[in-house]
Amino acid sequence: MPSGYKFVIADDHPLFRGALKQALSGIADVATILEAGDFEATKALVSANEDVDLVLLDLSMPGASGLSGLISLRGIHSAVPMVVVSAHDDAETIRRALELGASGFISKSASMEDIRAAVMTVLSGGITAPVGIDLGVERDPEISDLIKRLQSLTPQQARVLGMLAEGLLNKQIAYELSVSEATIKAHVSAVLQKLGVDSRTQAVILLSKIGTDPLPAA
Repeated sequence: MPSGYKFVIADDHPLFRGALKQALSGIADVATILEAGDFEATKALVSANEDVDLVLLDLSMPGASGLSGLISLRGIHSAVPMVVVSAHDDAETIRRALELGASGFISKSASMEDIRAAVMTVLSGGITAPVGIDLGVERDPEISDLIKRLQSLTPQQARVLGMLAEGLLNKQIAYELSVSEATIKAHVSAVLQKLGVDSRTQAVILLSKIGTDPLPAA
């Protein structure tokens, strides 16, 4: 087994993945850097690598819609730090990413040095965000309420919600998670209750409000 850090870079642009890889390679004790170009591949890597130390996640990959992708990944592996890397670096997007469990936010316009510094901050247990941006507070009461409801989901419930958003049926989710269909029905009921909606469709519509890319400014 290699010793050292293991990173996942999730971005659909090969050139930017290469730039991130170059930035990370400048950090001591980096042993493995895994790459994914779409959300399905990202989920597979995160699921298969429980020892990953950090995920760098683009918000705009095929198969993911904004911050809903972050919610789904947090459901798969809630313990691993995830840093959102995005060109949409307005205060609302950064603040909402951090509120939904990201350990940091890196703008795609950041320098190599800033990327390395941000990653080192997160690896040492800190939270990182671009300097000089006042994150403010959420001014949209509907989004504020939705974030609180999403924060109340357990990792498994968040993962189930992500699969509902992908259009999977209960039996398909049960197969994916290796549990009974009855267990999934219980999870779906809990998700609907926590989100304050009556149907799977309403839950997916609600999730899409936090998933639009770029996120609407308040």
